[in-house]
Amino acid sequence: MPTLEPQSHSDETRTDINSPGRRHNVEPVLMDTCEVATMLNMSTSWVYKEASKLGLKGYKLGRSRNAKVLYKRAEIFKWLEQQKIH
Repeated sequence: MPTLEPQSHSDETRTDINSPGRRHNVEPVLMDTCEVATMLNMSTSWVYKEASKLGLKGYKLGRSRNAKVLYKRAEIFKWLEQQKIH
């Protein structure tokens, strides 16, 4: 019975999705409450309480008590930019 040997592919024909030429760093669009709190150096409870007052709209994913609230990264940075002291 013939033995099967693994086939090797030359580097020219192999497509590697992790190769440097194909790597695309994608910034996440949404941040969870913990990430927002860490970025602002505040507590998560502060973010939950103050977000709507500050005009930051959260997006709730899920229905239970364990539902995640996510915020748009661009809105966080826009709000932060408005807090600059001139």
